[in-house]
Amino acid sequence: MFKIDSLKGRDLTALSDLSQSEFAELLESALEIKKASKLGIRPELLKQKTLAMIFEKPSLRTRSTFDIGMYQLGGYSILLDQKGINLGVRETIKDVAHNLERWYDGIMARTFAHSTIIELAKEADIPVINGLSDLTHPCQLMADYLTMKEEFGELKGLKVAFVGDGNNMANSHINAAVLAGTELTIACPEGYEPDMEIVKNARAQGANIKIDHGLKDAVLGADVLYTDVWVSMGQEEEAKARKKAFKDYTITPDWFELLSDRGIFMHDLPAHYGEECVQETVYHEQSRVFPQAENRLHAQKAVLYQTMS
Repeated sequence: MFKIDSLKGRDLTALSDLSQSEFAELLESALEIKKASKLGIRPELLKQKTLAMIFEKPSLRTRSTFDIGMYQLGGYSILLDQKGINLGVRETIKDVAHNLERWYDGIMARTFAHSTIIELAKEADIPVINGLSDLTHPCQLMADYLTMKEEFGELKGLKVAFVGDGNNMANSHINAAVLAGTELTIACPEGYEPDMEIVKNARAQGANIKIDHGLKDAVLGADVLYTDVWVSMGQEEEAKARKKAFKDYTITPDWFELLSDRGIFMHDLPAHYGEECVQETVYHEQSRVFPQAENRLHAQKAVLYQTMS
């Protein structure tokens, strides 16, 4: 397995931590690891290495894929949920970080506040990987772009339409567009735009980012139609207002007629059927939702290997 020397010991708090070449090489590393795994070849690239997994939020995909990923790489993972460690309450984030760095070889954290990820990365002298925060979700986009690379080969110039809330997923799509050269349109109701500082920085780097409050123009001719939940974890009190604002944003198979001839549908899951999409979209022949979910494993194995070995 080839090694990306510049990533050794590095944190991944957001995709903006990476250069374009590092992002491309990480995707190639994930492809290499996936192809080998499909052949039953699973070298112990992280033999005897240990990963601390901090969870403030519930998880299916992140928990499973990091846990399995460490096992398949020959290492170990230990679950540290919020009920058990009470991060930032029972002990300061700084103190937790300085404990973990003396026992573990890496930390993966799935948190509410992005500042928690940043503080862990600042204080811990071992790699810190963002498994999800309220601002960004870099590991999901690694899996998404691995899926897109397998589907289309060339990423540069692909037209991606993200329909829904300007949340951590939208922010990470913006960061990915900078690195891959995709053309990204985010369609959302007024008042639900992505982080405008992230948009500004992306445009300053030459990324083609559009914010649209209409739907047809945003989706027309897109190669990838992507959606996400309207109400993220921690936003439950806003659910009624959000459902009202997004009532015209439900993706049905009829939308697929607007896509390019090679257009596909993607969703990072979990899906709330009847809200951001209907079940028929996830199980449609143009859907790549479950390949995305599988690729969480392979993309994260690449991140773990390149940062922790």
